[in-house]
Amino acid sequence: MFTLSQQELKTIRVIGQAAAGRLRVGEAALLLGRSERQVQRLKQKYQPDDPRWVQHGNCGKRKPWALSDSACTQVLALARGKYAGFNDSHLHQKLCEVEHLQLCRESLRRILRRARIASPQKRRPRQYRARRERRARLGMMVQTDASRHDWLQGRGPVLTLIGFIDDATGRILAAHFQLEPENAIGYLRGLRQMIATHGVPLSLYRDRHSIFQRNDTHWTVAEELAGEQSPTHLGRCLRELGIQAIAAHSPQAKGRVERSWRTLQDRLVSELRLAGAATLQQANAVLALFLADYNRRFAIPPREIENQFRSLSSAFDLSRCLSLRYDRVVEPDHVVNFQGQSLQLPRLNSPRGYARSAVELSHQLDGVLRIYRGDTLLHSVARALPTHVQDSPTFNRAPHSAAKKPPRIYKLGGRMAMAATV
Repeated sequence: MFTLSQQELKTIRVIGQAAAGRLRVGEAALLLGRSERQVQRLKQKYQPDDPRWVQHGNCGKRKPWALSDSACTQVLALARGKYAGFNDSHLHQKLCEVEHLQLCRESLRRILRRARIASPQKRRPRQYRARRERRARLGMMVQTDASRHDWLQGRGPVLTLIGFIDDATGRILAAHFQLEPENAIGYLRGLRQMIATHGVPLSLYRDRHSIFQRNDTHWTVAEELAGEQSPTHLGRCLRELGIQAIAAHSPQAKGRVERSWRTLQDRLVSELRLAGAATLQQANAVLALFLADYNRRFAIPPREIENQFRSLSSAFDLSRCLSLRYDRVVEPDHVVNFQGQSLQLPRLNSPRGYARSAVELSHQLDGVLRIYRGDTLLHSVARALPTHVQDSPTFNRAPHSAAKKPPRIYKLGGRMAMAATV
């Protein structure tokens, strides 16, 4: 038993008619799309009783470069065991670089499909969208987002990955895992990591989460007079750093960072499983090694070689800038209220006190609450950072002196008059 293709059946019929004299050589060559010399050779090979003459001489023979049966068995064992769940490209890289097997990606795909091992990646039909051209230089635009996902696949807690990706090159500039959901503290830590490694970018492309911007309709009197709402903690940091905040109107608008999550939720999850990571510290250690390999494989060079990342002056207090900051007014007994507790401020060298003075509380990423009067540090106390920062403006508490007081009633000539203090 042997199988013939439709083209081979057509060749048998046309050459048979040519051998019987019912077709000329030129006509047979035109029908088969071959030269007249090739038709003459096929007429010499023609055997009316044995159609196997039409098959190539190597048909049914093993290719000299084909993988051996033992190599195919090893590939299937690794695909079902050690590298279970890896996509085709990721598995091919591991087999070549770690297991030192010599095979091409297409051969691996045929072996897996023949064994009924499907790819974990599901293809969906793409919708039409106009592509935005990449920025020309490194640091002109950075895209940021967070992904809450079961990165450890049940071996540990659910983690949140916060990342910053350069728009011009696709390089991941900074990323880290955290236990808490997406919050302002996680983005502040990521900003600090990126600035310490690369510098300050010109713009940040982000979503419309209330971490970045005010989404409420409440306006205070001071905000109405100023013509804008007070920024959030993160919005105030971006403003002081001179980073233009660009809000995306859809996930597809910042597609570079969104597509990276798909790659990370496939490859990084497999790498975490391969390393046996089960804690936050282990996951961050694997992430640091993975990012170097990711950038080497997927980052592209920018169109222009100039670097647009800016460096900060030595006088700029980055720790104070990247912190949760609140405005307060010192009480008459030199106490500042913060989160339901009273913090006693120390005596200054000056004989005069500073009651009713405006101070700033800076809750920094190292877990220390520092109180400033202008640029003077008054007091510092260890205070754990909150797990969730309320999505409210940075300066959302009216000073004590501006608090409303009950109206005073005056008696004027037997008539009662009421005056409200402002």
